Amino acid sequence: MAARFSKVFSRATANIVAMVHVPALPGAPLFGGSFQGVLDTVRREAEIYARCGVDAVLVENMHDVPYLRRSVGPETTACMTAACSAVRHIVPASIPCGIQILAGANKDALAVAQAAQLQFIRAEGFVYSHVADEGWMDADSGELLRYRRAIGADGVLVFCDIKKKHSSHAVTQDLSVGDVAQGAEFFSSDGVILTGSSTGHAASGLDLRAVQSACPELPVIIGSGVTPDNWSQFRSAQAFVVGSYFKAGGHWRGDVCEDRVRALVQAVHGS
Repeated sequence: MAARFSKVFSRATANIVAMVHVPALPGAPLFGGSFQGVLDTVRREAEIYARCGVDAVLVENMHDVPYLRRSVGPETTACMTAACSAVRHIVPASIPCGIQILAGANKDALAVAQAAQLQFIRAEGFVYSHVADEGWMDADSGELLRYRRAIGADGVLVFCDIKKKHSSHAVTQDLSVGDVAQGAEFFSSDGVILTGSSTGHAASGLDLRAVQSACPELPVIIGSGVTPDNWSQFRSAQAFVVGSYFKAGGHWRGDVCEDRVRALVQAVHGS
């Protein structure tokens, strides 16, 4: 797993993965009526990230609330392909790009990644069942990795959330976060993602150390709540996914603020 990670990401640790929160897409309740406007926003955010020197970009349909569970319409997959292609065109080839399609539409994300020449996906519900805010979600790793092989996308990395945010894990309360990480590693995840309880809330340093102890060779990504003030407690993680901090006011619904992006890049990488 570590070898696959190092082929895609330039740094051994502390890669900054910047979120592009795609505005609501056609078919979603909050769609504003102009898909061109969606693409304009996506391009503007990608240009900021490219200027600021982030290490990777992750595109997500964050504004498509309320989310569908696992199965999204073809309009969502098509529009996300267009959005990701726009980002991939702007971001230098040396910077990896990825995708997540909410909620848990992991096969669709793989298809988009293959079509838009992306390097990774973020997958929820990869191992162990849980209750998400969209409802019950069963694990899909077996089906997902067979689909990856079937479409010739073996080079696309799959990073999976474990004990993920916005979810209840009572059904697996007898399993530690290290146990779940071992399950993800056994089922061939390319890395695991740790989050706080909700978007923008920091993950636990104790959880990071527990997963690193349980799975020393498995890449670990911090998936929420990283800021210039707390990043150092997660410095041993392979990457940080950052969305909320980069937005005006530190809220995911805001516009990307270039000064905030530069502040984190400066804090973490010193440039």
